[in-house]
Amino acid sequence: MRYIFALWAAPMALFWGWFYLSLNDMNFGYVMLSRQLHDFVFQLYGQMLGIDPATIPGMVAKACVFDGLLLVAIWVFRRRREMLGWVRRRWTGPFDRLHRATEAGPKLPAE
Repeated sequence: MRYIFALWAAPMALFWGWFYLSLNDMNFGYVMLSRQLHDFVFQLYGQMLGIDPATIPGMVAKACVFDGLLLVAIWVFRRRREMLGWVRRRWTGPFDRLHRATEAGPKLPAE
């Protein structure tokens, strides 16, 4: 499962890293990170999709959140037995705790 998370997170980190750097024109001398290329790419995608280019980053963000939630849901489903056992161990009723606190301890041989 960790490989699936890594294969999902790596392209997201690359895309959002490029997006942030090119949006703020921190190009470090690379054309790939320039604001002009950023505007050109989103203008091109906007024309291909027939939508306003300003809405594309929001759509991509929603898709990333949905994909992330889907991956977490799959991970939780795979680990459900372990998680339920942990919750049951952590959440014992107040009467169980009271019973354990008031019960007699082990009998010593000299008694």
